[in-house]
Amino acid sequence: MTKYYTDERNAQVILALLKKHGIKKVIASPGTTNMALVTSMQYDGGFEMYSSADERSASYLACGLASETGEAVVISCTGATASRNYLPGLTEAFYRKLPILAITSTPMISKVGHHFAQVIDRSSLPNDVAKLSITLPIVKDENDLWDCEIKVNQAILELKRYGGGPVHLNLPTTYSTTYATKELPKVRIIDRISSTDVLPKLPQGKIAVLIGAHAAMSKEQTNTIDMFCASNNAVVFCDHTSGYKGKYRVLFSLVAGQKMLNLGKVRPDLLIHIGEISGDYYSMGIAGKQVWRISEDGEIRDAFQKLRYVFEMSEIYFFNHYIKKGNDTADNYLNICKNQLDEIYKKMPELPFSNIWLASKMAHRIPTDSTVHFGILNSLRSWNFFEIPSSVTSNSNVGGFGIDGVVSSLVGASFSNQHKLYFAVVGDLAFFYDINVLGNRHLGPNVRILLVNNGKGTEFKQFTHVASEFRESADNFVAAAGHYGNKSTKLVKNYAQSLNFEYLSAQNKTEFENVYERFLTNDITDKPMLLEVFTNDTEESEALKAIMSIKENLKGAIEQKSRVILGKKGVAMLRKAFNK
Repeated sequence: MTKYYTDERNAQVILALLKKHGIKKVIASPGTTNMALVTSMQYDGGFEMYSSADERSASYLACGLASETGEAVVISCTGATASRNYLPGLTEAFYRKLPILAITSTPMISKVGHHFAQVIDRSSLPNDVAKLSITLPIVKDENDLWDCEIKVNQAILELKRYGGGPVHLNLPTTYSTTYATKELPKVRIIDRISSTDVLPKLPQGKIAVLIGAHAAMSKEQTNTIDMFCASNNAVVFCDHTSGYKGKYRVLFSLVAGQKMLNLGKVRPDLLIHIGEISGDYYSMGIAGKQVWRISEDGEIRDAFQKLRYVFEMSEIYFFNHYIKKGNDTADNYLNICKNQLDEIYKKMPELPFSNIWLASKMAHRIPTDSTVHFGILNSLRSWNFFEIPSSVTSNSNVGGFGIDGVVSSLVGASFSNQHKLYFAVVGDLAFFYDINVLGNRHLGPNVRILLVNNGKGTEFKQFTHVASEFRESADNFVAAAGHYGNKSTKLVKNYAQSLNFEYLSAQNKTEFENVYERFLTNDITDKPMLLEVFTNDTEESEALKAIMSIKENLKGAIEQKSRVILGKKGVAMLRKAFNK
């Protein structure tokens, strides 16, 4: 019977990416767990293969071959103690920075520690035998395949990073005896580019920069991004954690979040990703054909699952390189995005009394040169729909993405400048979680807190959340309703006033209209302020549904329905049909 490649998909990914990265030298040791990988290499015919029955010798053979050729060398062994015999040679490779990829095959990791024969624990290695040690998944679905693809790219790139060195890949096998795969899968190669490398050309098409959470940008950073956009007809997609306030800023959540809007006209062909984690879930879904990541840490961060390059360099260096001198464009892409945004703003419906409605009333009126801290999820999302003044800076605890420190972060920031106003927008669960900081004796009159009290974690009751199908029963334990006074009108008031806060409150739009201008006064008053606004989960959800349904068309409606019925592949097929 004719044998082709193994049907084990993790091994297929290794083979395909080794070939993509130009790695062909292999020293194979005998065994059963690595048989699928080795026989597939043998069938391929494109690998330069050598055999070594002694794994200790194999690792030193690899040292000699890598040192002599300057090329990466793969060594492959089976389970039991075979991999232990690699340690002396890998230690040599570590201190000489030799690019050796040790692929140690193993039965399923779940068998470790249960007295299965020939199963050993490779989860902990000596510090000086490998720069990186990764265990691959057994590929059962598309998520496993993505995970495997990323990890193999990461391992291969590490072979040459920072001068190079050995890397360990632990490869689980299912002992498949099927070798029916005639062609290796198409895999996505990821390359790491440093400032000493030749940088690739920008691809043709629309280019967008998307910025996750980012420190406030210097004038040089802003100007560099502006010049890059001007010469490449690009835009910058931002949210309130992005730090960028330049000409090409587009607060795009309102467009990206439209349920029934086809984004084909604004979707970029190349997305350049800078910054860290973003809480703008909607804009994170707008990546086009490929993503380039720029970060001095050089790490693979594949948030869009379309990463092609990681540029290990400063953002200024990257953008400066791609500025085309004397080639300012007509800002066509920027105008398309802004026109789309303006069109939706003009159709803004009357919103229910909610965090989103509060944002619509207050965002543009935040005092000049102040700072705002947003609670994660509902508060940040609600305010991302509306622009704030360009002089106002803003933050959110999207790093760990927990609810447990927004007020303390606000107060800590306020210590830095007693002559500047610091605002927080926070829900009730996050507020009570962090309430003790209100008693801190260093808290000054420059602090103002907008508490949106709906008596529960309203995020879990939004129509978009999977818990919403449980309706009122979700209040019991998922949404944690009824705690902290159950929307008491006295609890926070008494506590805040006892701590010398000026307390304001509103339970409807009329009451809010009567107090919010006081809360937004430009002057630092004698006391810190706390404005408690009582909303409910029903109107919060209705407001989100209304603002996400402003713009729709036939194409977008069909795509939305298809996503439920057909999944991602069905939607992709429909997009191709529409684009013909």
